[in-house]
Amino acid sequence: MSSIRERNAPRNKRRSGRETPSVTRAEAPSAAWFWGWHAVLAALENPDREPPERILATAERAAELSKRFPKLAIETVDSQRLANLLPGAVHQGVALRPGELPPVDLESFAPEKGAVLLMLDQVTDPQNVGALLRSAAAFGCVGVILQDRNAPQLSGALAKAAVGAVDKIPVARVVNLSRALDQLADMGWRAVGLDGEAEATLDSALDGSATVLVMGSEGSGLRRLVSEHCDVLAKIPMPGGFESLNVSAAGAIALYEASRPRP
Repeated sequence: MSSIRERNAPRNKRRSGRETPSVTRAEAPSAAWFWGWHAVLAALENPDREPPERILATAERAAELSKRFPKLAIETVDSQRLANLLPGAVHQGVALRPGELPPVDLESFAPEKGAVLLMLDQVTDPQNVGALLRSAAAFGCVGVILQDRNAPQLSGALAKAAVGAVDKIPVARVVNLSRALDQLADMGWRAVGLDGEAEATLDSALDGSATVLVMGSEGSGLRRLVSEHCDVLAKIPMPGGFESLNVSAAGAIALYEASRPRP
């Protein structure tokens, strides 16, 4: 998740009462960092994460963090340094190079009645994936499944958009989504693929069993092989006449519908 520090890069030394010098190349790229108060706080509170590599905070934020985490080593910096480190980011006075999260296996998702998993097929925009993680956590989803190659890393803008959900919901990364659906089917999961041209509506396709909601990209939707490995394809009815919704909006609606109790 975090990049390897350049071998010959100078380390910034913290001195009492002074702020550390300006950002170095060793601190880039910004995608290796978390920023935003809720994302950073959730990462620090997650007992499954390895200890953080580094944390930078303004004096006010450093004081808040020290109260919550007395043993945390914090580098106090000014807001401009954070702006230099994270160009264009709304950092809210804090930046974190987090420790690693342990990998999540599909076997850890128990197919209990009413359980919901979210699988994303080539949804590549970090803002959308972050928003979907947030919705998945909000509606009690037991986990999210991403493909290794065609999904963004769980850091940077994605973590900021997820508002802490990166550390509140398990995320499994798999090599092949179709094979993952086969494995989940063997475990007792039923896959419902979202397709705007499907005949069935989502509410009619859901039966209260352990369900994998499978969503594709906004442009091309589900890939053929992925859709063929779904048990049923369903659409969100839109009587207002729009052809489609943003994938994060559609995901929130689908997760809400799937979370409703069914006999």
